[in-house]
Amino acid sequence: MNKISIRFFDDREVRAVWDEKNNKWWFSVVDVVGILNQEADYTKIRNYWKYLKTKLKKENSELVSATNQLKLSAPDGKKYLTDTLDSDGIIALAKHFPNNRAMKFLDWFLYSDTSIDGQSKKKAYTLFDGSLIDNLEVGTTKGLQQIHAYLFGGLYDFAGQIRQKNISKGGFQFAVSHFLGTTLKQIEAMPETTLDEIVTKYVEMNIAHPFMEGNGRSTRIWLDLMLKKRLKKCVDWSKIGKTDYMDAMIKSSTDSSDLKMLIENSLTDQINSREMFMKGIDYSYYYEEN
Repeated sequence: MNKISIRFFDDREVRAVWDEKNNKWWFSVVDVVGILNQEADYTKIRNYWKYLKTKLKKENSELVSATNQLKLSAPDGKKYLTDTLDSDGIIALAKHFPNNRAMKFLDWFLYSDTSIDGQSKKKAYTLFDGSLIDNLEVGTTKGLQQIHAYLFGGLYDFAGQIRQKNISKGGFQFAVSHFLGTTLKQIEAMPETTLDEIVTKYVEMNIAHPFMEGNGRSTRIWLDLMLKKRLKKCVDWSKIGKTDYMDAMIKSSTDSSDLKMLIENSLTDQINSREMFMKGIDYSYYYEEN
């Protein structure tokens, strides 16, 4: 069991380990219980799971017998035996928490969110699993259009299409649509051989904001592809908090130093890691939540 996944839900992580023999994932019970109870204190989470497990045993629930103890990495870097459940077990566990958060968690866990973001997020996951990401152009406008068209195809009628209207956000006016074609050609021609150059190019593309919606989710993948190709690095987005990222992005139109520092401090060489990519998608979509 050497494949480790850390999936992201809101501000919380769900550790998982791949069972090669049985072809399935085992998920950390305490991580899920903490999410469903909106509890951050590990001791309280563990105690609640201990209480719930005792209650379920008395009820002769099959959920307890389905629990498997596996060694998972903890924040201190060490591995500890941890109660885990497979997908069916996690679904059954969530049903013991009759609250809105449990429903939202199940939507995330089952990829059943029918919103545009939910559907787009599922498509983003398959970029990696289907190896489609290896066939995208890197650092070009066409490459960004390919990403956007894939993420939002069938969801927006303008998927992959450069906008023809002016847009603004929070009082900030993005690039004027009339000159957008010229602007994008200039951005495409920008160098991307160093971290500074890549982040600067990313910032300029954000200012251009070539699509009516879905720019952030598309350009973060676009950024990672440049980092992967040119520097053999990618961003571990889990190391960048939502507020820090959004503040740095707002400031970047005049001063990109904070953004560059955030990205530089979060680089990893795990460019072929499925878990790193999936976690990055989870964070990317989380950044866009209101």
